[in-house]
Amino acid sequence: MNSFRAEYGRLRAMIEDRLASYFAATGKDAGGGVPSALSDAMRYSLAAGGKRVRPVLTLLFCLACGGDEATALDAACGVECLHTYSLIHDDLPAMDDDELRRGKPSNHIVFGEWRAILAGDALQAKAFELVAASPLQPERVVKMLRELARAAGELGICGGQALDMEAEERGADADGLYKIHAMKTSSLMEAAAKLGVFSAGGSDIQLRAAGEYARAVGMAFQIRDDALDATADSATLGKPAGSDEKRGKTTFFTLFGRARCEELIAGETERAKAALRPAFENAGALSGLADDLARRGK
Repeated sequence: MNSFRAEYGRLRAMIEDRLASYFAATGKDAGGGVPSALSDAMRYSLAAGGKRVRPVLTLLFCLACGGDEATALDAACGVECLHTYSLIHDDLPAMDDDELRRGKPSNHIVFGEWRAILAGDALQAKAFELVAASPLQPERVVKMLRELARAAGELGICGGQALDMEAEERGADADGLYKIHAMKTSSLMEAAAKLGVFSAGGSDIQLRAAGEYARAVGMAFQIRDDALDATADSATLGKPAGSDEKRGKTTFFTLFGRARCEELIAGETERAKAALRPAFENAGALSGLADDLARRGK
């Protein structure tokens, strides 16, 4: 476990350094002329911290396929830009209407709603710019862009959010909840993992295994998130605790309760680790990540 944490810390530090470099300039010169009202809002949410699970996942799968993590770094950061965009938009008054994210006031609370919307839009575009600029063979880059677009669009984050908003009005059963989070949560985890495989030129077997692993890890992550929303405090979560209950939202916790949620998390985590075994000779760090996410908040 110590070796996994050391590797996670090393990769996370690489990601933080690269993310900081994208918006190092300020004022009218930021980003080669980007208005400071926009660049400040983008930088605020991107630099707010977080576990950086998704970009680390990209780098870990690149390494597991025998690649050089440096060649996947911009793509990994692109994944984080896309994730950050989704968080900014999720928090908006028209969506989840949350005032706290990653332990800080949400973007729209600090910068106003129109800046938050544009910051999210710009970060989504930045994600594709970064992947497109990856120092890899063009055919690999095209596959990476297509995978990220799938995760972002109507079959991924946007589609999942639409189903989630509809479920707040009508409620959801277990099948509906799994569908929502397969799209809203697991889809970006899957894209992050597959971008790592593509960056290293991994095999089709490795690509399928990465997808199976990420879908299971993503579902375990969401179930844990729902349980923590109901049981942890805001300081631990970095966002408002109990917000799901206040909105009367159907979650894994409200459907299944604490004990069953723990069983589901354990099952998804084992499914994720089992997917790795036939495809990767050295997947210890990926197994460690699955276990670490399963224990989150405990």
